[in-house]
Amino acid sequence: MKMIKRLLFLDDIRYPIEAYQYTKQDVFLRNDWHIVRKYEQFVNWILEKGLPEMISFDHDLADEYYLKLDPQKCVEKTGYDCAKWLIEYCMDNNIDLPKFYCHSMNPVGKENIESLLKNFKKQKK
Repeated sequence: MKMIKRLLFLDDIRYPIEAYQYTKQDVFLRNDWHIVRKYEQFVNWILEKGLPEMISFDHDLADEYYLKLDPQKCVEKTGYDCAKWLIEYCMDNNIDLPKFYCHSMNPVGKENIESLLKNFKKQKK
């Protein structure tokens, strides 16, 4: 499986430069980000292009999360779902996770994504 030198930014509304404004991570100043807005785009992008050098995750990918509806009733998949899919993809293809960052402003969602990916990376070693 080839890894391409490109960055994948998963966020339903923001752009990388906006993530830089609150994270102060210089990587968000790079101009080779490819933006995907929802789960299906995330999956299709990786299936078509292979793993990027790095992925930055947002958690809440639909208006229903911002409207504070019951999370159990939300039908749109989240950045956490994308992270779970990524792990399955890496396991199925026997490849390592790319670098990752979580720029989500949802503290619980951010922690869940980071914990999931870090735990997988730790188990792989």
